[in-house]
Amino acid sequence: MQRSRNSANSSRRQMLKAGIFGAVGIVGVAAVPEVFAQGKKGDVANDIKVLNNALFYEHQAIWAYGFAAGKLSKDKVGQAVLAIALANQADHKQHRDTLTAVVRQLGGSPVAPKKDYLETVKPYLANGEGNLDSDVNIAKLALALEVDAAIAYGNEVAKLKTPALIMAGASIGSVEASHATVIRYAFKTLGVDIPIVPAAFVSQATRSSWILKV
Repeated sequence: MQRSRNSANSSRRQMLKAGIFGAVGIVGVAAVPEVFAQGKKGDVANDIKVLNNALFYEHQAIWAYGFAAGKLSKDKVGQAVLAIALANQADHKQHRDTLTAVVRQLGGSPVAPKKDYLETVKPYLANGEGNLDSDVNIAKLALALEVDAAIAYGNEVAKLKTPALIMAGASIGSVEASHATVIRYAFKTLGVDIPIVPAAFVSQATRSSWILKV
């Protein structure tokens, strides 16, 4: 499991490097304003808004993993979930930092993180899509959040006006989907009889196939 996790981490890092720092203007984040040099001012305003929406989800994910980490047990399962959580959180921090830099380069103000995002997590608990009362249920909550992050990126990317940013956003969205896949793989290794990839798409229509109920 650890070897597979390390491979997944490496693949995601490569995807981020190619997708974000390569796609955003080919020549890097520092040249983001030049991507819009021949575009419309309205496109810039639109894309800043979309990127800030994506940044909100990154802040939420970083908080959620940090909040849940303190509730995991010290046994084998708890520590396995913690390892996945910290690796996923590290990816979200890279997403946050990159999105923040791009929004600033475009002349916008990055959305600031909130003190907590407990209110955004409560609906998941109410719907039985995870909980904070056990290691397994915390993993199910993380899975639901990652699935929704992947879906949200798909929705937000469709609103972008700039091809380079569309490619970058799609790259991040694919990483969020890989987070969900890694969590489902962990359940598989624990003896839960589920497909690691339950559907050919990660979308609102297939959401119920991806998440695991309490």
